[in-house]
Amino acid sequence: MSRRRGKAVEEEKAEIDLTPMLDVVFIMLIFFIVTASFVKEKALDVNVPDPNDTETTPPTDKQNILLTVDANDEIYLGASRIDTRAVRARIAQLYAENPDAIVIVRADNKSSADTYVQIADAAKEVNPNIQVSLVPYKG
Repeated sequence: MSRRRGKAVEEEKAEIDLTPMLDVVFIMLIFFIVTASFVKEKALDVNVPDPNDTETTPPTDKQNILLTVDANDEIYLGASRIDTRAVRARIAQLYAENPDAIVIVRADNKSSADTYVQIADAAKEVNPNIQVSLVPYKG
């Protein structure tokens, strides 16, 4: 009988207890959930002024380069539609005529920030010191 008890004890010792491993896995899971909630994603923070506020709208006289972006992200210079690839050339042409000009982008509330960034980048390629203003527009 002592041999039978010995084998029973050996069989119990041969089993693997998974409880500590599960505890470690759950602790790691909790750690990753907590740390992931503190990670901030980088995004473009654009402060668009109130469209009803007319006091902040800059004057649109001839010395300014006015670009309008509609809800479909189409860019207009005056009444003519221009391609995003031609924005830099058009700004360079108008800036050469009037070096004191600033670029005014009248963007629809439904337009994407990417279009504004493309226009601002094109203007900065023409002259790094050029001023680019964003004005809300409901077209």
